Amino acid sequence: MPTDATDAADRQLILLADEPSETITISTACSLRVHDGECVVHVHGVPVFRYHADDATAARLAAVQLYDLRHATAVQLERLAGCDKRNLFRARQAWLDGGAQALVPKKRGPKAPRLGTQRERSIRAWQAQGVTAAEMGRRLGVHAATVRNALIRMGLPTSKRQARHRQQALLQAPVGDEVATAPSKIEVETERADASVTVGERWLPTSLDSDPDNRAIDRMLAYRGELADAAPLFKDRIGLSRVGVLLAVPLIVQSGVLEAAQEVYGDLGPAFYGLRTSLMTLLFLALLRIKNPESLKRHSPIELGWLLGLDRVPEVKTMRRKLLYLGEDAAPTEAFLRAMVQRRVNARQQALGFLYVDGHVRVYTGKADLPKAHVARMRISMPATQEAWVNDAEGAPLFFVTQEAHGQLVSELPGVLSEVRELLGDKRRVTVVFDRGGWSPQLFARMDAGGFDVLTYRKGKVQPLAADRFASFEVPGSRGREQYELADTEVEVGSGGRRLRMRQVTRRTVGRKGGEHQTHIVTTRRDLPAEQVAWRMFERWRQENFFKYMRQQFAIDALVQHGTENADDLRDVPNPAYNAVSKELADARRELRVLQAEYGDALATNDEKRRPTVRGLKIATGTAIGKPLRAAQQRVDDLTVTRAQVPKRVPIGSIKEDVLRLARSRKRLSDGLKMLAYQVETDLVTLVAPHYARAIHEGRPLVTSALQSSGDIEVHDGEIRVTLAPQASPHRTRAIAALCAELDATETQFPGTALRLRFGIAEPDRDKSALP
Repeated sequence: MPTDATDAADRQLILLADEPSETITISTACSLRVHDGECVVHVHGVPVFRYHADDATAARLAAVQLYDLRHATAVQLERLAGCDKRNLFRARQAWLDGGAQALVPKKRGPKAPRLGTQRERSIRAWQAQGVTAAEMGRRLGVHAATVRNALIRMGLPTSKRQARHRQQALLQAPVGDEVATAPSKIEVETERADASVTVGERWLPTSLDSDPDNRAIDRMLAYRGELADAAPLFKDRIGLSRVGVLLAVPLIVQSGVLEAAQEVYGDLGPAFYGLRTSLMTLLFLALLRIKNPESLKRHSPIELGWLLGLDRVPEVKTMRRKLLYLGEDAAPTEAFLRAMVQRRVNARQQALGFLYVDGHVRVYTGKADLPKAHVARMRISMPATQEAWVNDAEGAPLFFVTQEAHGQLVSELPGVLSEVRELLGDKRRVTVVFDRGGWSPQLFARMDAGGFDVLTYRKGKVQPLAADRFASFEVPGSRGREQYELADTEVEVGSGGRRLRMRQVTRRTVGRKGGEHQTHIVTTRRDLPAEQVAWRMFERWRQENFFKYMRQQFAIDALVQHGTENADDLRDVPNPAYNAVSKELADARRELRVLQAEYGDALATNDEKRRPTVRGLKIATGTAIGKPLRAAQQRVDDLTVTRAQVPKRVPIGSIKEDVLRLARSRKRLSDGLKMLAYQVETDLVTLVAPHYARAIHEGRPLVTSALQSSGDIEVHDGEIRVTLAPQASPHRTRAIAALCAELDATETQFPGTALRLRFGIAEPDRDKSALP
């Protein structure tokens, strides 16, 4: 029942409405009447809101409620709210979240510091250790001025000189006085509300969230700067798609990528998606063939997040920011890639006796003015960037070098070999296998002296060997044992006094129509059997297949970032002026040869009865042939002198104003992680091979299918039990079951947790799979 106060207020609204006022029509249902500084909103003629004309908060409250009740559109309410529709929508969301109080404008002026308690404690500890403000800012991901302001606010010195004065004052203090010391890292972490736990010597984060599907508290802590990486939380899931990607986790952990990233980057600053989560996400995306962050839009972010122990996977813009942070500076990126390569080298010493080196051309179709390179697979010259990849004896990638310019492989090999020597040490001798692009007898001699053996194709015209010099040898092949006809000889390569004696193994093949072809292989290895030399050389095609696979499955040719950066403008390139003079000289010589041919023809067909001497011929043909011939000869001589004065090669900066290249740091980081994903996939194929008879031809498709498999997750007794759905056939299911047993033996814990991973695969339902 309405009270007397309510009735009085309603009567006052009605009386105000009857007084003369300015009326503003909002919509067909709403209107605003302004009288003597008072505003009254009417809906269908009934006054529903009354507020002072200067009360912007009340006006916005009326606007958002009218919009929520569908009495007017957002555009119609812009005048009432005093803002555009975008801000009206923000005001409505604030009202829904926090009520009318959320619409009250916040106090203007300097805002409170947002570093958070954990960051300030870290600053205290670092300041006591003598860390500079600039270095603190780099570690925390903030500007150095922000750190200095925090030091001033905490009463700490902001420079080394002030720190020395403070330290002297502390040393001169009486013994009984209490001196405040900076808390240690253990003390800081212990005092946190979400105090971490340790397993052995590993530091593991914990979470205050109890529901893995709602990580609101962790996100709030990250926003306040008190969380560096969200702890993975798992719960039982039934029929989760792509759960098979968890098969890769034991090998990702064994690769040491997370430890290498921790050593190089430390952390990404306060974040829900920290360093560990970002790297695991990028590796999972590569293994699941989600080839770039933009492709995340086509997949369920929630289900992908469940695989990581999160409520959702990072958004596209978040992944872009993480890549930007990790790859912004080339120095830590190269240090991270080198740390990964060193761990790979230490783990695969047995596969490093033979190293395959080849160049890969990445075509560029954008608008930037980049140098061109010959694309062999397309048989055309296009703007591109080039890389030199090094693969081990089993065809798995080891590392890659992005080339500065588009030189031949022979000019890039010395740099690649120096990288190999730093990785393997000075004592180990390695056989380097490459194609004819690296042909250089002088380089072969330097490689032999530097502890590298050479295995490559012979370049140039070679006299074929007689058929009776070949013998039949049996070598391993993809289809079993194959027969090679081989001849083993000694040859000398090079010219002049720099000739090098090498071993030559020649393979003879006969085509279906009887045609014969001989392939000549040269090497400095004299201890290997001839069949081993030929087999190792022809195994180089595994690297070509690797490039094709990486282009198709991992999109290594795709751009990771737009934009260019300045390249070396002192790099020597062919001089266009020299090439232009050479072309002009070639045309002049061609014209000279034509005139000389005409003169010779006239001499050969001369009628000696009319002109018995050559002098008479010259007089008779002087105007038609003699003068043009002498002029052409003089032109050739002049152009020869001119070209001799023009340098063949010049710095590219002297002929080109802007020397550019594609930005490479983030691209190298992305390709390095994709290379690691391929290595993990290859190691899984190696583990499943003894249990799968068709592993040579179908091992990789089997593994990729298993990684994409759906299944169940069960969290129980400190374990994450992953049960995959059956494969397409019983023998494939048995092979994956054996792979699960191999992975269980590693006793791997999911990164960031103390939960051990256990794998299994469900048995196929024979009743449903049987034919009627």
